[in-house]
Amino acid sequence: MEPEENKPNEVVVCHLGRAEYEPTWDLQRRLQSSLAAAKRIDPNHREPHVILTVEHPPVYTLGKSGDVSNLLIGSEELSAEGATFIQIDRGGDITFHGPGQLVVYPILDLGHFFLDIHRYLRTLEDVVIATCRDFGIGAGRSTGRTGVWVGPDARGAERKICAMGIKCSRWVTSHGLALNVRTDLKYFQNIVPCGIADRGVTSLSAEMGRKVEISDVAPVLIGHMARLFEMSVQQFSGEPAHEYLRERLGEQEELAGPISEERPKTSAV
Repeated sequence: MEPEENKPNEVVVCHLGRAEYEPTWDLQRRLQSSLAAAKRIDPNHREPHVILTVEHPPVYTLGKSGDVSNLLIGSEELSAEGATFIQIDRGGDITFHGPGQLVVYPILDLGHFFLDIHRYLRTLEDVVIATCRDFGIGAGRSTGRTGVWVGPDARGAERKICAMGIKCSRWVTSHGLALNVRTDLKYFQNIVPCGIADRGVTSLSAEMGRKVEISDVAPVLIGHMARLFEMSVQQFSGEPAHEYLRERLGEQEELAGPISEERPKTSAV
């Protein structure tokens, strides 16, 4: 099923700033349910799709097919690290989310794009590869593995710069990608990232040898998403984003939070 009349899909991008993981996960589920309900009522109805961008406080998440033994520390050590651990409903194994990482959650009805999960993942990878290229980083795929990688090269062995894990219900997506921009990479020492023991992780800042801000990267990445997915994009940040989401979901109160535009402190490269 291809998009009708090749008309660009309308997508609203909501930049949430820093937000706790579980309320954002709940927000994804409500948006996903809203899109799925709309298509049940009228399969041709084109309610705008939504993309959320966010930074999370330190949290390790384990996908439904993951192995809990890939978390290498216990609850006391997690607490000492200021981190939490949550088992969730996406695909994939364990990963880390934290300050300095651009997390992108596309809530898209693939019935208006293309009904092909593999193509969807490959297109998300293309978005990140193009974004890295714009920052002078030669990134690409690793055979048989989802996500985006750098190397092997003169700086070292193959290393992951962006993890991906999704869920799709009635062809409506949730979860998405996590691009390390200036993430403190020490947190990855506490896990076997994505269940892959023989590869490392990296960030845009580590590869470039200087601090890179999420505010510099997010517009570039959203631009590539708009191009590769043929989207017509409208963007909101801060309170206008929260207001749009409340109205979209028919809610009068503040979204479950805390959700704040406050920028978290991140470590140096």
